[in-house]
Amino acid sequence: MKILINTGSSVVGFFQETGKIFIFIVHIFKAAFSRWYLKNIFTQLLSIGYLSLPVVALTSFFTGGALAIQIYYGGNQFNSEIIVSSIVALGITRELGPVLGGIVVAGRVSAAIAAELGTMKVTEQIDALKTLSTDPFEYLVLPRVIAGIIALPILVGFADIIGIMGGWLVGVQSLGFNGTAYLQNTEIFLDSKDIISGLIKASAFGFIITLMGCFHGFHSKGGAQGVGKSTMNAVVSSSILILATNYIMTNLLFVS
Repeated sequence: MKILINTGSSVVGFFQETGKIFIFIVHIFKAAFSRWYLKNIFTQLLSIGYLSLPVVALTSFFTGGALAIQIYYGGNQFNSEIIVSSIVALGITRELGPVLGGIVVAGRVSAAIAAELGTMKVTEQIDALKTLSTDPFEYLVLPRVIAGIIALPILVGFADIIGIMGGWLVGVQSLGFNGTAYLQNTEIFLDSKDIISGLIKASAFGFIITLMGCFHGFHSKGGAQGVGKSTMNAVVSSSILILATNYIMTNLLFVS
């Protein structure tokens, strides 16, 4: 009976959390048709986008380089120069750029948002905003969500370029490829659909990252320990949802 009770409690808890998230999203959409705090949006764009660029760039660069080495030694019996350049370009633009970029940004941004809003929640600063007739969703949540949706595709665009150049640098310096031929093969095999699909994914990931950060921050309770738990939950839920959403969107964009 304990197993059934625990299973039932987990299922009920899952649907309760899902319902809370859905209601939270409804509040965000309602806020989108009200007042926009442009200064807050610009501030969050700098925080989410500009300040995340170094870590995303480094991640993408080393990923592109490692991918080039693995592909080369895995398929060196074929025309490696064509295989390496094409697979690195497709892998970075379609999957690795948006997914790794999203997970890296989730670790940095979603945690920061949850910690910031969670601290405001437990110190009753959010309640103070309500007493001043300021909607917390308009002032705190919406700017972060909009900034995430805008900033992530820009970050992933830079990550695509840097990742491809990382593969090119390793190919030329370590694997002995002709640099011009490598770039020409990349241009031949890379299609605009590959780039656009990655940017579409990035927008969805930006929404997920900021949504989870704001949601868990808003539902923080219990002082510093509660804020720490909300921060952890924001990062974990963002990462899992990014991977699940990536699978669904890959099927929609390339299989169907």
